[in-house]
Amino acid sequence: MQERKTPEMPERKITGNKRTENKRAKGEIAKEKMINREAKKPPLKGVREGAGRKTKAVKNTKKKPVSKTGNTRTKRKPAGKTALKNIAEKKKLALSVIERLKREYPDAGCSLDYNEAWKLLVSVRLAAQCTDARVNVVVVGLYEKFPDVAALAAAPVEEIEEIVRPCGLGHSKARDISACMKVLLEKYGGRVPDDFDALLDLPGVGRKSANLIMGDVFGKPAIVTDTHCIRLVNRMGLVDGVKEPKKVEMALWKIIPEEEGNDFCHRLVEHGRAVCTARTNPYCDKCCLNDICKRRI
Repeated sequence: MQERKTPEMPERKITGNKRTENKRAKGEIAKEKMINREAKKPPLKGVREGAGRKTKAVKNTKKKPVSKTGNTRTKRKPAGKTALKNIAEKKKLALSVIERLKREYPDAGCSLDYNEAWKLLVSVRLAAQCTDARVNVVVVGLYEKFPDVAALAAAPVEEIEEIVRPCGLGHSKARDISACMKVLLEKYGGRVPDDFDALLDLPGVGRKSANLIMGDVFGKPAIVTDTHCIRLVNRMGLVDGVKEPKKVEMALWKIIPEEEGNDFCHRLVEHGRAVCTARTNPYCDKCCLNDICKRRI
């Protein structure tokens, strides 16, 4: 009988899924070998365990030196008491500064010319990034052409801008003045409100302008934080490295008596122009505060 041949089986091709499984298996084996090699390596001195990998840092087990009394913590004074002491010292310094500046500048006042409240509103807006002396010259022509709130409210912005251009930022200042006069006319009958928040709502009026109006026009407590005020109170040590106007104002309210605030700020302007100057070195040798000023201590 003839021997029956067994038919040869065709080679089975490895499918895509099989290949993927083989690759995964090889990858896992390689990863396991790498982990074993890393585990055998001794850790480097001075290197945090697990550096380069997302692992928890090793806690420092070094004990803190124990004092003779056995207490490892340094006793600290409560922050509240330190702050109160600091405020008390600043109040004392502020009173000394106020008294000396009173003697030095007894007649200090607002250097902007005005005879009506709305005119001071206009002038203080023009005084932004401009000298008071130039503003006093420019407003003469403005009031000749537009003598009251109604006339200025009805004036075209372009005509106002043409007159106030020498003060700088002519367009924005003219636009704010026009809008402000319109609000005064429509909402307050042409009068300037004697409320701080109402003043802040007027176009172009910020905290400095509102405080100036409250203090000079209505005789109410006010602190005007202009550039002279901010520079000088930092130099004197009444505030510590604070340059933002509102923060300076809030700090000064804590140490300056309310009834002194407005005149105190006017005297700072006088002193800043004459002695404690910005563009040159201050004339400390002739300063009435040179023995109590932080800059000299």
